[in-house]
Amino acid sequence: MENEEKINKGQEDEMEIYGYNLCRWKLALVAVGVLCTGGFLLLLLYWMPRWRVKATCTRTTLKDCDVVLLRTTDEFRRWFCAKVRIRLCPGTDPFQKSESMVGKVINGHTGHLPESPTEHSEDHPMNSSAVPLNEVHYFVHHSVTYYWNDLHQTFNYLTGLDDRVSCVAIHTEHSKGLSKELHDYRKLFYGINEITVKVPSVFKLLIKEVLNPFYIFQLFSVILWTTDEYYYYACAIVLMSVISIISSLYTIKKQYIMLHDMVAAHSIVRVTVCRANKEVEEILSTDLVPGDVMLIPPNGTIMPCDAVLISGTCIVNESMLTGESVPVTKTNLPDLSTNSRGAEDEIYNAEVHKRHTLFCGTNVIQTRFYAGEPVKAIIVRTGFSTSKGQLIRSILYPKPTDFKLYRDAYLFLLCLVGVAGIGFLYTVVNSISHKVPVSIIIIESLDIITITVPPALPAALTAGIVYAQRRLKKLGIFCISPQRINICGQLNLICFDKTGTLTEDGLDLWGIQRVENAQFLLAEEKACSESLVKSQFVACMASCHSLTKIDGMISGEPLDLKMFEAIGWILEEATEEETALHNNIMPTVVKPPKQPATEHKPADSEEMELFELQTSYEIGIVRQFPFSSALQRMAVVAKILGEKRMDAFVKGAPEVVASLCRSETVPSDFAVVLEDYTKQGYRVIALAHRKLESKISWHKVQNISRDAIENNMTFLGLIIMQNKLKPETPAVLEDLRIANIRMVMVTGDNMLTAISVARDCGMILPHDKVIVAEALPPKDGQAAKINWHYADTMPRSNLNAINQEVIPMKSLNDSLEENQAIDYHFAMNGKSFAVILEHFQDLLPKLVLHGTVFARMAPDQKTQLVEELQNVDYYVGMCGDGANDCGALKRAHGGISLSELEASVASPFTSRTPSIACVPNLIREGRAALITSFCVFKFMALYSIIQYFTVTLLYSILSNLGDFQFLFIDLAIILVVVFTMSLNPAWKELVAQRPPSGLISGALLFSVLSQILICLSFQTMAFMLVKQEPWYEIWSPSSNACNISMDGHHENGTEHDEHNIKNYENTTLFYVSSFQYLIVAVVFSKGKPFRQPSYKNYLFVISVLALYALILFFMLYPIESIEDFFELVCVPFQWRLVMLFIIIGNALTSVLVEEANELWAARFLSFLCFCKKKTPKAKYMHLAQELLVDPDWPPKPRTTTEAKPPALENGGYQIVTMT
Repeated sequence: MENEEKINKGQEDEMEIYGYNLCRWKLALVAVGVLCTGGFLLLLLYWMPRWRVKATCTRTTLKDCDVVLLRTTDEFRRWFCAKVRIRLCPGTDPFQKSESMVGKVINGHTGHLPESPTEHSEDHPMNSSAVPLNEVHYFVHHSVTYYWNDLHQTFNYLTGLDDRVSCVAIHTEHSKGLSKELHDYRKLFYGINEITVKVPSVFKLLIKEVLNPFYIFQLFSVILWTTDEYYYYACAIVLMSVISIISSLYTIKKQYIMLHDMVAAHSIVRVTVCRANKEVEEILSTDLVPGDVMLIPPNGTIMPCDAVLISGTCIVNESMLTGESVPVTKTNLPDLSTNSRGAEDEIYNAEVHKRHTLFCGTNVIQTRFYAGEPVKAIIVRTGFSTSKGQLIRSILYPKPTDFKLYRDAYLFLLCLVGVAGIGFLYTVVNSISHKVPVSIIIIESLDIITITVPPALPAALTAGIVYAQRRLKKLGIFCISPQRINICGQLNLICFDKTGTLTEDGLDLWGIQRVENAQFLLAEEKACSESLVKSQFVACMASCHSLTKIDGMISGEPLDLKMFEAIGWILEEATEEETALHNNIMPTVVKPPKQPATEHKPADSEEMELFELQTSYEIGIVRQFPFSSALQRMAVVAKILGEKRMDAFVKGAPEVVASLCRSETVPSDFAVVLEDYTKQGYRVIALAHRKLESKISWHKVQNISRDAIENNMTFLGLIIMQNKLKPETPAVLEDLRIANIRMVMVTGDNMLTAISVARDCGMILPHDKVIVAEALPPKDGQAAKINWHYADTMPRSNLNAINQEVIPMKSLNDSLEENQAIDYHFAMNGKSFAVILEHFQDLLPKLVLHGTVFARMAPDQKTQLVEELQNVDYYVGMCGDGANDCGALKRAHGGISLSELEASVASPFTSRTPSIACVPNLIREGRAALITSFCVFKFMALYSIIQYFTVTLLYSILSNLGDFQFLFIDLAIILVVVFTMSLNPAWKELVAQRPPSGLISGALLFSVLSQILICLSFQTMAFMLVKQEPWYEIWSPSSNACNISMDGHHENGTEHDEHNIKNYENTTLFYVSSFQYLIVAVVFSKGKPFRQPSYKNYLFVISVLALYALILFFMLYPIESIEDFFELVCVPFQWRLVMLFIIIGNALTSVLVEEANELWAARFLSFLCFCKKKTPKAKYMHLAQELLVDPDWPPKPRTTTEAKPPALENGGYQIVTMT
């Protein structure tokens, strides 16, 4: 299509959009076509939105269209259509500030405004003579409303206050609330603030399910079989379909109800809002719109929308979003209007300012306010635009799973359709040559199509997945996306979070190392000695945290809890009376359990009043600057009771904290000491302090920026925390390494600590080299560059280069398909990763090919890393504890969360036990499920082809299989075999060999084709040989090949001749083909190395043996009633023995050829590939081959790689030796 427009440009849900208008003459033609095709054209247009729009509409501009056609720009290129609606309202922009528009609203016409965009303006007439109205065009797609934008001449997604609104504007322009009139006007655009998950009626679900192409084909087959008087088989298929539909409807309905209940809980609450006239109004949360100012109740609430806090503090449980049940402190958005000019231009962003944002669905546990000022928040997003709404949308409208197996399955079905087409033509030509009536020609030629495409295929494939899901559940792994189990069988790279995943969740305090006079003192094991009670070091440990009391228990971040417990202090939440006593500055107070002796000597350069000498030693926390993963630190402003000046304390990453301190206060051996600790795997936290100026008052502190606080500080020392490896970690990683599965560490911790943990757990072997990449962004006209160092010989001076934003980077460890020894790894941190992602795109694939440790990674960078690994054709798994890993867990091919909290809805798999032992278990079960799918697919292919050959051979003599013969084959043999052959459990250990990823592979195709030829050969042999027997004749009711008395039997047999079911060829092919189904079932039921051997699948073994015995008994010891039931004829015992030898020969040939295929096909194909020098399909393998012969890779230590200057079009990276 030409001249396409795009909406949501640059976003994950970017789509092309085309405008169309309904065309009456096209609609008339379609109506005629629907009548002529008996409704089939209507079904086709229902399945194909693009054809539907093109068949009924003509192309027009987006501005004038009635219908929009949408196509996603991702790899799936899916089509959607939506109806464009028109609504009349006073303006075209919800944030329009035109006085005339406001005047129109104030004139008293708002009472007639529709409540939501879904209500038509016709139902709410307005006095058009008094209020001129504008036509607003909009459409809804996937619960998102898009409005026509005249300025940009396209449809735009309606954003709230989170779009291009500065932090200053939030305080100056939006903090007073909306007038009732402006609220009603905005509600026209935003509608009801509700995340609606409508549970469809059973009837709607039934219609949608029945209109599935598979069930339409089933319906077609049933009608055809009924016409041909195959009543029993038709009834059996109808019964199977009804059971399948009921089961599917029950599952879908249950999922909708669960999702609806999850969303509906607390979705409608009563809230209090401030109006522009300073009045307070209580409304339903469904009436909230962006710009409303909401009062947060002191006892908390469930947030009905996304809002930014503009006054007060909240304690929030965000487990629904982050997977972390630890309460989070939310502070008010700083008012920067009184600060530096540069800060005024900062744009509000919900992700960047998440420490000031209350997200929809999160639980506000408590609120804190100062000087009686209520806790206020401005609504920024409502409905499906909120963070919770986006999560629900991702569940309601998931992306299809792209996996080679499923793509190959469609190709396979197309091949079967092609085979059916050949059979169709053969049947027509053969029947015409034998002058068969037209009605029978139509029925039999269509019947060959229903035989070739197996009706039980979807159920058969689903069985293996369901069994694997049950086995995973027994292992404590829960799955919400069953189709991903097969994909997990292909995983060849696993990303691990460190803390809580590879290492224990909690940290233990190993010791402290204080600094005095810019010199490190000896390390101390405890920080609770009496001599240190009044030290700034302990004061920082006591106050610099985000702990709070909930129901009398101190709770918060585990690291903060360990630090606070180490000093043994008491935390008190101040009451309103205490707050008043302390001049409104101490909502939270910390104090030692035992008061230290009072010093009666005033501090240097400070004056103290007499009454202050008698006060107890307490510290009040005046202002918190919460921990930011981007800044890698947190800060507080505190005041020691009795002192006039406030104190600022900072805690965070040592490199970052040291950069905020005066250089003369940082010990000269800081880098040496830090490196020694981090190399031993300790987690190191640095502390700093600063005495604030006396002119900084409490009111000023509430609005001051953290940049004004976090500078000119005094370095206090280090806290050393120990993070032990989980006992199972080394063994699990060794299993993965033996299985040639790459392991990558993605952590927010220090890089050297991460390297140490990677070596301890075996991710990096002792003899392997680690190359650290320090990437520097462009600065002072110089291009971006990467400095390369070996981790063990990294210059200590580089650890001090904090102000230069030096970022170490690490490469992923790649154990390639063959036994190539990779003895080097790259390492980098998040900032380096960002620089490389922006300036070294060509270098990035080489780095991720051998990167093993990625440290200081932000949540979005974890997702970006997963994407980059997928871009080089890795099947990526992600294992994390749920906190900050949600994006990566969703993006990975197989994400497994070690947290059972609500955020696990973002992860396809959730482990009941927080242990990485679930990873090899998941891969083993995935491999078993994948091999099961291949086995079932191959078996169903042979089942179709065998039956196709049987029927085609019988058609040549104008015969067919009988109704009960079909029934016995399809129900007693095929379904029993399919549902039991899928029960093989996974192999007990991971092996280095990987299962194939698709059906279209040399070994699989050779296996299927060879078995097809064998079955065809033996069927044809039996068909031809029976005609050569001396007793053979064209069967009639009077035939007596068995030389038995036929008295009284002639009359009973005459009525069956019209379909010519009873004949010697039919009886022969029925027995031979019945055994062939069982032979290929045994041949294709593979065990080791991915599944347990078939003989351990007791149900399968019993079923196959029972069927063998039953059919053999029927064949060798005929029972007249049984043969009459199956419409078989009596044949001599000698021919029964001949059939037995044919079957034995078939079985031996099939087994031997399949064994030969397993032993030699892979080697033969490898030899062919070697002769052709075929390049590997996977990009990472191709890249690895190139790097093996690249003399400049890996980069040499102490060299620098510079980015290409923009002016140079064709040039490589410049490598220079560092001086």
